[in-house]
Amino acid sequence: MPTDRNIILFDLFGVIARHQRPGALDKMAARCRAPADAFTTAYWACRPPYDAGHQSAPEYWTAVLCRLALPVDADTIEDLRLTDIDSWSRVDDRMVAYVQSLRRVAEVALLSNIPPDHADAFLAAQPWLHTLDHLAFSGRINVAKPAPAAFQHSVLALRAAPADVLFVDDRAENVRAARATGMDGHLFTDREGLARAVDTWLRRHDSRV
Repeated sequence: MPTDRNIILFDLFGVIARHQRPGALDKMAARCRAPADAFTTAYWACRPPYDAGHQSAPEYWTAVLCRLALPVDADTIEDLRLTDIDSWSRVDDRMVAYVQSLRRVAEVALLSNIPPDHADAFLAAQPWLHTLDHLAFSGRINVAKPAPAAFQHSVLALRAAPADVLFVDDRAENVRAARATGMDGHLFTDREGLARAVDTWLRRHDSRV
């Protein structure tokens, strides 16, 4: 059953934060003397357990280097780890301001696929995140979107009903998964479209009670 709560649950990358810095994967490939295409394939193929907190950063980077048949050493792993974190560190300042403004009319929460060490770095660099009503990082809750358990975790943590929540993500499969749990969902393309969708959702949602 829905309650009288309005909760907007945001994805991070591609919505509030920017996608990976252009050229970052080429830079990491060059650091370990690997072909860029092969490195990119290994980077993403090995990523899911790291995103979900089932591997540490050294375990993830060891898996990447082994897949490429490259030597594994602590200095290379740390250089790759730090370059990777930096490559995901940019935010859209206009979106940050918009998200913060929504706290006047709704509870605002975050559900992001992000490894634990990336989450630690992001929280340190972006203190505004601590003002939100709930933060869920896949590497800390040990499950990543679009798994239903990722959405259920946030609902339980907020002590809410799925119908109280509007989920915002730039990936259609994640929006579909959120809707399958009983949330409303919006596929993000730009701030203006999101603002219209949020206003419509709040009016419709508030008319229930």
